[in-house]
Amino acid sequence: MSTFSPAHPPPPPPISEGQAEDLLQGICFKTGPPRLLGAELEWLVLDAERPGRPLSPDRLRAAHSAARALPLSSRVTVEPGGQLELSSAPAASLSGCVDGLQADLTAVRAALITQGLLLEGHGQDPRVPHRRLLNSPRYDAMETYFDRTGPAGRAMMRASASVQVCVDAGHEEPGVLGHGRRWRLAHLLGAVLVASFANSPAYEGPYADWRCARQGNWADIDSRRALAPPLDGSPRAGWTRQALDTEVMCVRSYDGEPWTIPQHMTFRDWLRTGGDPVYPGLRPPTAEDLDYHVSTLFPPVRPRGHLELRMIDAQPGDDGWLVPVAVVHALFDDPEAAETAYRVSKALAETYGSAPAPRNPLWRSAARHGLTDPELRAAAKACFRAAAEALPRLGASDHVRDTVGAFTERFVLRGRCPADDPPRPLAGAAGKEARR
Repeated sequence: MSTFSPAHPPPPPPISEGQAEDLLQGICFKTGPPRLLGAELEWLVLDAERPGRPLSPDRLRAAHSAARALPLSSRVTVEPGGQLELSSAPAASLSGCVDGLQADLTAVRAALITQGLLLEGHGQDPRVPHRRLLNSPRYDAMETYFDRTGPAGRAMMRASASVQVCVDAGHEEPGVLGHGRRWRLAHLLGAVLVASFANSPAYEGPYADWRCARQGNWADIDSRRALAPPLDGSPRAGWTRQALDTEVMCVRSYDGEPWTIPQHMTFRDWLRTGGDPVYPGLRPPTAEDLDYHVSTLFPPVRPRGHLELRMIDAQPGDDGWLVPVAVVHALFDDPEAAETAYRVSKALAETYGSAPAPRNPLWRSAARHGLTDPELRAAAKACFRAAAEALPRLGASDHVRDTVGAFTERFVLRGRCPADDPPRPLAGAAGKEARR
């Protein structure tokens, strides 16, 4: 007799190892002409008068409710620490993506200012202590899992914010816009993007004097979950191996029981053994479990049909976010700029060896030193120059081109990044609070 009640239906049918491989290879790269662009913007929510002090849970929830009540084209979600995220709809042009997000941000900011609140672009929340706002089986399991390896997981969940740029996978065929080249470009270019947009300076702790402490936390959450797969073979095969050979974070319950948080069990182990002998009686994995497992992987580039670039810190100012969106779009979707970016970033990466990002020396240097590293600075100058030349060809507005140009002049050409600016009131106030 089934032990599942109508309120807790039985799980879907299990899948085999071969089916799991087929599912991953079928969904991770949806190839075709690059057409669409998207962005996910994460923001810290601050008190307008006392930005250095953490907000109460009630004020954060009120802010989230106000944003969700608006008629936006973007999807509003909340991160575990209360960070507010706006995810654009896929857009057929840079202008469509930017204009939609700008309109939504204007509406959200107007709603929040009536509550005395602001949105701040900062890669790592310097306000302490870091509290978790959201309580759910997913986040309870995630925190338990990450606590086994140190504090980096909690910091990532509760205090980080980013600009994630999503581009199409590209053509099936080889070439500058082929999915294989774009997959490699995303990883090779990643260190240049980390260095150029570093905006999470740390003044103490394990990443003291780093310009991108957020990247340090991501790199240290566990031994494999945040790593890029090997790039020396087929993108589909490499990603499939990486996903199946990464530990399972948690096994969801379908009957209302607590979720299982296994140790040292990869998804491939689960497929082959069903959890035995270490976890006898664990149900076999399903296609839904595989999809959920992939959602708990946090590499610098995640294939979701499209490519999701996850290494860029949240940016300061009202329009700072649009610079990485425009630059990534130009370097991926304009063939001439893409060729330049690939050539420059490949030559740079080859001097540092082939260890996977983000734990190789190049990515560590990008996070620690930003564009004070002379080789990263030279690569960034070449890439931003190529992006500036491509933006008119891509139909970028004068505002976008001027904003990218101002960022390039203020930071890139001078070997600086946003983390090199004097601390803003948020960071300064938080630092004082932390030292009391």
